[in-house]
Amino acid sequence: MRNITQATVLIVEDEMFVRMIGAEALQEAGYAVIEAGSADEALSILESADDVQVLFTDIRMPGSMDGLRLAEVVHERWPGIRILLTSGDTHPSRDAIPDDGRFIPKPYRFESLSRELTTLLDNR
Repeated sequence: MRNITQATVLIVEDEMFVRMIGAEALQEAGYAVIEAGSADEALSILESADDVQVLFTDIRMPGSMDGLRLAEVVHERWPGIRILLTSGDTHPSRDAIPDDGRFIPKPYRFESLSRELTTLLDNR
């Protein structure tokens, strides 16, 4: 079982308040957290960060791509990064999520988020 204190999660959420709450909850659980407000910002971060294990992204975001496309790009360029998607109004099929990634609907409970992250990190 992986030690979560060594796992880094890149949380991508355009709504600042939602992103802050998610990041704080993940930090309290022992994860290292990097925040991004858009897919473009996330890709820029990934260009220089070599320690991200999980991409946790909202699907619906403004900008050059949504979270589902971001997940596809990340899977192509950084295949070792696990994918966790979330949305309050979009529910992708399992086939639409790259790399055996997971989906958690909004609003999510922290216990559910933590369980999904543990599953992703343990199944590497």
